Amino acid sequence: MNQGRERDSREESKGGRGRGWIGGAGDGKGTRNGVWEKWLIFVWLSLAILLVLHWIDEREQPHHTVLTYSEFLRAIEEGHVREVTLRGQDVRGRLTEAGREALEVDEPGSFETVRPELAGEALLQELQEFDIDIAAEPVEPPWWQQMLVRALPFLLLLALLVWFWGRVQQRAMAGGGGPFGFGKSTAKRVHSEDSDTRMDDVAGSENAKKEIIEVVEFLKNPSHFKELGAQIPRGILMMGPPGTGKTLLARAVAGEAGVPFFNITGSEFIEMFVGMGASRVRDLFRRAKEEAPSVVFIDELDAIGRSRGAGMGGGHDEREQTLNQILSEMDGFEGDESVVVLAATNRPDVLDKALLRPGRFDRKITLENPHREARRDILKVHTKSIPLADDVDLDRLAAGTIGFSGAELRNLANEAALFAGRRGLKQVDWACFSDARDRILVGETREHGLSDRDRQIVAYHESGHALLAYLLPKADALEKVTVIPRGRALGVTAQVPEEERYNFSESYLRAKIAVMFGGRLAESIVFNEVSNGAENDLREATRLARRMVAHWGMSERIGPVSFPQHQQEVFLGRELGHEREHSESTAAAIDEEIRKLLGDIEASARETLEKHRGALETLAEALKEQETLEVEGIREILKGKVQEGQA
Repeated sequence: MNQGRERDSREESKGGRGRGWIGGAGDGKGTRNGVWEKWLIFVWLSLAILLVLHWIDEREQPHHTVLTYSEFLRAIEEGHVREVTLRGQDVRGRLTEAGREALEVDEPGSFETVRPELAGEALLQELQEFDIDIAAEPVEPPWWQQMLVRALPFLLLLALLVWFWGRVQQRAMAGGGGPFGFGKSTAKRVHSEDSDTRMDDVAGSENAKKEIIEVVEFLKNPSHFKELGAQIPRGILMMGPPGTGKTLLARAVAGEAGVPFFNITGSEFIEMFVGMGASRVRDLFRRAKEEAPSVVFIDELDAIGRSRGAGMGGGHDEREQTLNQILSEMDGFEGDESVVVLAATNRPDVLDKALLRPGRFDRKITLENPHREARRDILKVHTKSIPLADDVDLDRLAAGTIGFSGAELRNLANEAALFAGRRGLKQVDWACFSDARDRILVGETREHGLSDRDRQIVAYHESGHALLAYLLPKADALEKVTVIPRGRALGVTAQVPEEERYNFSESYLRAKIAVMFGGRLAESIVFNEVSNGAENDLREATRLARRMVAHWGMSERIGPVSFPQHQQEVFLGRELGHEREHSESTAAAIDEEIRKLLGDIEASARETLEKHRGALETLAEALKEQETLEVEGIREILKGKVQEGQA
């Protein structure tokens, strides 16, 4: 199954839909904003009251002239002080008329100063000695300041409660439960009118669509099927690589079924609280049963559906409790409840066997990368809004994108449009699509700064790959070769199969390995030494040769027997618990056969390149000069020197 039509995100945003349209997110936001608006009004009102009180307190205080303590003592000795008020170390008072004129103090002669900390008793005695009226005030702050200090902790606590309540309200409006509803399901409820995706918008595997459409028809008209004694599948599991359209199909079901659709991902069940996952599962299925007929879609099912008790030390207890609850809910539906569980996963191999048995997931839909016709249909969908130049052939583009998923095809169309935009074009031409495909496959071009020596080595290396791909009749067809660094590669030789391959013959595999050896052999023939540039070629050739010998019975000495090599398990405990299924002598024989197979292929490929040494030199010189050669240009360069497909 592959990616199909999806509404433009800009159109969705205009309609209030898209990623944020599910589950009443707008109501939650409004509630949260309302709570915060009330709290802000309260805060501003409190600040205004405090400012008014401070202003009143300041106005009630008369204006005081600041004197130094020495000036204050001289004024006492000269008899210029009429009265004083003591408040801690602060001293305030009024001067006599003569003192006001002597010290140039404004009417009404009020002053203030600060006494030293140890001068309290001496000052008091001196004031009594000069018969000055003395008054005292407590050191405590004004009443409104005392009230603020006492009320501040309560205000902070109130602010925290208001904030917490706003979050709870938002969570409740989004489907997460109220203040004590932490175990409520977070699944988003989708109505058919809220989804823009329909089955007609899905391009790709028709078989998967037929399986899903049957379930949709049952939900629309269950009585027709029940009259025939048929029962709706309780669970439908969509399996396939990433980008093949599993979630897109689920969105199409949400738009077509005409019943409530509950959407949740596997990771949303598990949180730090024990029992949270199982509680959310119970709440989710309770809501689905109340609104039956309905559909429950669990994306990334492997997040909670992994095998129980797997690995060293067992499994995750909370996750296993959640899985047990799902098993119980799926197998506990009553006959009159039309609730269908739709799930998607990229890893069906790690799922618990109890989850896959009939009665739970009765129907399994496998979605694969699209074939050639399906890729063409998907490209038509994704280029519908793109102005294409006359040289763009979607059939040719589909033929050159073998192995692309629907999501990658969509990305290809978008990258091509971006290339056209950077180049100032009004239409997207074939060069844009070709560059976009190369960028997806091998990465973006980068500044290399190679020396002349390195550039020459890369040119001969890629020419060795290209010449063998051109000469060997069983090899995949040569498309282009370049010495422009892309991604982590200093050069690239691109081959495109003429047709989809599902069975690989021994001759085809030998030719494939020979092409991998071409770069290293060209370096050895021309420079009498090899470089590290063939590391990835050697790794892939060895891996393929091991499968030929140990898995596919393509060795006469080993025979038609399969000996799994380096089998990787998802769970460490399983891998450690597996015993090797063959002896040390058999393992040594397999290694010898792999080495012999690779040696024979290398010798044959070397003989071919040495035989066509002149063509290798010509191709390398042209590649150094032009940097990139398409297959048509390669044919012109090698015309009269070698014949294509005749090693």
